[in-house]
Amino acid sequence: MTTSYPPGPAQPPAEPMYTSEFAQDPHAAYARWRAAYGSLVPVELAPGVPATLVVGYATALRILNDPAHFPADPRGWQTSVDPQCPILPMMEWRPNALRSSGHEHARYRAANVAAIDTVDLHGMRTVIEKFAEPLIEQLGGDARGRDGTADLLGQYIYPIIHQVLAYVLGFDDDTNERVSAGMALMFDATADAAAGNAMLIAALVEHIERKRACPGSDITSRMLGSADLSTEELIHQLVTLHGAGSEPQVHLISNALLLMMTDDRFAGDLIGGSLLTRDALDEVLFTNPPLANFCTTYPPQPTLIEDTWLPAHRPVVISMAACNADPSIHTDRTLHTGNRSHLAWSAGPHRCPAQHLGYQIAIDTIDYLLDVLPDLRLAVATADLDWRPGPFHRALTALPVTFPRSPHPS
Repeated sequence: MTTSYPPGPAQPPAEPMYTSEFAQDPHAAYARWRAAYGSLVPVELAPGVPATLVVGYATALRILNDPAHFPADPRGWQTSVDPQCPILPMMEWRPNALRSSGHEHARYRAANVAAIDTVDLHGMRTVIEKFAEPLIEQLGGDARGRDGTADLLGQYIYPIIHQVLAYVLGFDDDTNERVSAGMALMFDATADAAAGNAMLIAALVEHIERKRACPGSDITSRMLGSADLSTEELIHQLVTLHGAGSEPQVHLISNALLLMMTDDRFAGDLIGGSLLTRDALDEVLFTNPPLANFCTTYPPQPTLIEDTWLPAHRPVVISMAACNADPSIHTDRTLHTGNRSHLAWSAGPHRCPAQHLGYQIAIDTIDYLLDVLPDLRLAVATADLDWRPGPFHRALTALPVTFPRSPHPS
């Protein structure tokens, strides 16, 4: 006997993913939902926006590797969505690799990969040190004789990642400020995402005009010089690159630092221990990925999978966090050192093309901070940390820390 979730009385109640209760303990929700529904869970991404959440690892791989039945193009879905829906800017169609299939996806992805591959990974440490040093000097103000205090998220991680992205993409300060603000609004389902989207697009139009007049050695200039993209297409490649490199990157670093300060395997000695920053990042990508639920596809016709009918055009969202915790792939919480079989970078034709750059930026950002402030400690109990509500991300609102006073880096 098969199960289906068509509109009507037979539809199970959808599980909300936009509440503060879900944000505070999503893994408890994933476990309950897996027990109740199996691998495919009926959810609401926002009030009145139904979707299917995939919490089974094998099922997710099957879907991510089958773009013919599970394309990433949302246009058949979004015509039925209220234009004021707060998550629409995060899900709507754009002419970019993330939201396309077939030939167009291949064309956009090739342009992205070619530009990303020109970034000098070995030189990233020098770039990050340049931005990190003044930020660390400002942490905790001018108090004397007391431990320093800071919100690492707001005072260090956000500003350094936005500066690094501006460097890589070729943004000037004005563009960077507006793009970063717009992207933050789009990721925050409680904010005015449509206004954030408009701010983002306007800033990128001006940015591209500037780069056409005065190109440099950055990703935008390389795309302008080598990729056969219209202005609209180029705008939306930059939306994808900045979106993937900003909020998820910020919270990958934040979640890794939280782990390193609170887990005995790391916290005993952040600098002198045997576990490296790369190990912490891999652990977070398994257990607490910053983009926890995404990789959305839209089956163009009703599709039967695992005795469940998925309605045509209804979003199918991969829960990377839940799939990584699927009991069928592991039964205990072990350190995933060197194991990168997690789904945090997605899989299949839409697998993230910038993961090496993402790893390098995260490692250098964390390592430089810990070189200067090796005795960082979380300033509150972990239970008192606040997590931002929203269906997609696993993101702290702040990361308060204390640290002994240290000499400025030389």
